[in-house]
Amino acid sequence: MGRFIIEGGYPLQGTVHPSGNKNETLPVLAACLLTDQEVVLDNVPRIQDVEVMCRILADLGASVSWSNGGTVTIKAANIHKTTLDRGQCNKIRASILLAGPMLARFHEVVLPPPGGDVIGRRRVDTHFDAMQALGATLEIKDSYHLKADKLVGTHMFLDEPSVTGTENAVMAAVLAKGTSIIENAACEPHVQALCRMLNSMGAKITGIGTNMLHIEGVDVLGGTRHRIGPDYLEIGSFIGLGAVIGGPKGITIADASAHDLRKIKYVFERLGVQMEFKEDGSCFVPGGQTLKIKSDLHGGIPQIDDAPWPQFPTDLMSIAITVATQASGTVLFFEKMFEGRMFFVDYLVRMGAHIILCDPHRVVVVGKSDLYGANLESPDVRAGMALVIASLVANGTSVINNIRQVDRGYERIDEKLRALGAHIVREED
Repeated sequence: MGRFIIEGGYPLQGTVHPSGNKNETLPVLAACLLTDQEVVLDNVPRIQDVEVMCRILADLGASVSWSNGGTVTIKAANIHKTTLDRGQCNKIRASILLAGPMLARFHEVVLPPPGGDVIGRRRVDTHFDAMQALGATLEIKDSYHLKADKLVGTHMFLDEPSVTGTENAVMAAVLAKGTSIIENAACEPHVQALCRMLNSMGAKITGIGTNMLHIEGVDVLGGTRHRIGPDYLEIGSFIGLGAVIGGPKGITIADASAHDLRKIKYVFERLGVQMEFKEDGSCFVPGGQTLKIKSDLHGGIPQIDDAPWPQFPTDLMSIAITVATQASGTVLFFEKMFEGRMFFVDYLVRMGAHIILCDPHRVVVVGKSDLYGANLESPDVRAGMALVIASLVANGTSVINNIRQVDRGYERIDEKLRALGAHIVREED
């Protein structure tokens, strides 16, 4: 699994370039199955989840080729089976995204249970409710077996604004007969990007960026070229990093879309973080910040919680909690979406953080805490990055095991951190 050895306490400064958005890359890779024409994707992050998705596509019969600069060319003209590889699907949550395109184009798919982070219960009902609303039948044994002679457009209301559930519904509906309306749809930036890519392939989707999507089904989709946008979760991670361990010259994050970071900026500012968005599209995080949590009116303890877009994303809760350990004051974090995401705070407590785990969904952080190096384990992608940040702040040396989890979501993160001045070494098993 490998490990990071991190010597903390060294201020970081310089410019960092975020990689392409993982949560955009995975659905657009799946969408390549909707056509037999060539699709070229630029700015693709070469991370483990993306590599696994590419292997699943190749196993189905698609040609997948990488070229320099993170460009992937895919042509799904010779798909020869409809059963997905169990071993690969078990490695990533995103394997479920193949249900919609496989069903739409090939009328059948056998999907083993998806893998992914262990952060609590992760329902799949929304996906299959949408497929059945479009006319598919579902049989569940050791896999999910979906079949449909044809898909027919319908008006559906998703039981929750699931990101991947929305993406699956959209990818199935674009080749369905007639009109589909998807209400309570997720509208995260990566959902919007998928819809724009599908439109460039010939789909007819309107309402992009809202929670109601209108889709006029078409008979066939063609090829396209699409550029993956910057990963706003990685950008948020670097904002948190710069706030707690930035050097005199600060950290500049290139290609940081201010539009996608509005709620993230608001939450970090509640923790006392300063940042400035420049006209060139970058975000500057000054070094040497003295963080102070901003109380509610009349001195009330503030609460930070997550919710679907455009609210604060669940994927940055771990980062925000780590930043809060370095801010003076008290703050309550309320993780509404997953009952397992908060358990990583045990590692922060081991490092010296003052945190009360109230229940699986809520923690109280009292800062500022002096952190000390410790032996740690990365439980999931975002918690792993949070522990990297904590280790860079801490006095002494930390060892973070199971860094495969971090590699699933952050491309060459140790190289990027070393370029900023971090003392971080990767050791492989």
